Amino acid sequence: MRIGLVCPYSLTMPGGVQGQVLALARSMRRRGHETRVLAPCDGPPPELFVTPLGNSLPTAANGSIAPVAPDPAAQFRTIRALWDEAFDVVHLHEPLAPGPTVTSLLLKPAPLVGTFHAAGSQPAYTAMKPLVQWGARRLDLRVAVSEDARDLARDHLDGDYELMFNGVEVQRFASAEPWPTDGPTVLFVGRHEPRKGLDVLLSALEELPAEVRIWVAGTGPDTDALQARFTDERIEWLGRIDDHERDRRLAGADVFCAPSLGGESFGVILLEAMAARTPVVASDIPGYTKVATAPAPDGSVPPEPAALLAPVGDAAALADRLRRVLGDPTEAARQRDLGWERVQPFDVERLTDLYLQRYHQLVAG
Repeated sequence: MRIGLVCPYSLTMPGGVQGQVLALARSMRRRGHETRVLAPCDGPPPELFVTPLGNSLPTAANGSIAPVAPDPAAQFRTIRALWDEAFDVVHLHEPLAPGPTVTSLLLKPAPLVGTFHAAGSQPAYTAMKPLVQWGARRLDLRVAVSEDARDLARDHLDGDYELMFNGVEVQRFASAEPWPTDGPTVLFVGRHEPRKGLDVLLSALEELPAEVRIWVAGTGPDTDALQARFTDERIEWLGRIDDHERDRRLAGADVFCAPSLGGESFGVILLEAMAARTPVVASDIPGYTKVATAPAPDGSVPPEPAALLAPVGDAAALADRLRRVLGDPTEAARQRDLGWERVQPFDVERLTDLYLQRYHQLVAG
């Protein structure tokens, strides 16, 4: 089967949607399916199976900055790629995001699957409701990655949505060589913007033992202000890192911390840390709480939360959860075991099975 995966976000920028698209493509190609990814790229594409559609244009969306490509040149490249590739099915991730996914939706060269990732608010859905509802009706199958994403889409776009949680390349993270550390180390990975809550974590560092270090990966509009405000020498600012280094640092850190304040539909990065056998401390926003506690795709429910959760924006509580892992080897081992058991039903290979079943059904008519 010839499968086209279309991502509206630049694949050279870190992000959950981009990672999910690439993971699915790798898995489908391992099954022998001719799979290509169409997406913007600000630099060399990360995989040979990627068709780059041009550079992105940072655009405000859902409390963040999305690296999308709405320019005419990117749309012409999208149209040409869709016609040249002659896909049997085209799978759009965030199908209503401006750029290649909307162009693919309008062109509809093959049966269309649309996966909705976003949660929170989408002002564009309200402002252009008749238009986005018309676009959504062009999809042959609608999928949402979480209950929150499903509710957002259903409230604004109507229609039925199949729930398929995001998947993780478990073996990839489990086999990563740990990055060496110089003592107890906390890892943060994410864009430096208010909703990610990095300032909460850096404030919590003041309440942690002197030997604790923090690796801060990523960049963003708040980087300069955060570096000026938090000058503790225990903070190592890594900047933007590639996937290989990120995998190794996930495996090498003593704990992964996700202090987001909101706007997360489903915390894939938490599952990636669990696959790397690294304990997780996170804020108790819905998207993270569900990763830690909600029924998995196979219906299994963890015996207890697979992450230590702290109230949103509470630096003291976050420091307490971090101390519990960093200061108690038994607790750290218990959290590693809980996370490892939790991530198994979320293996991307299982998600690939589900999508391939739906693709075959659509192609068969």
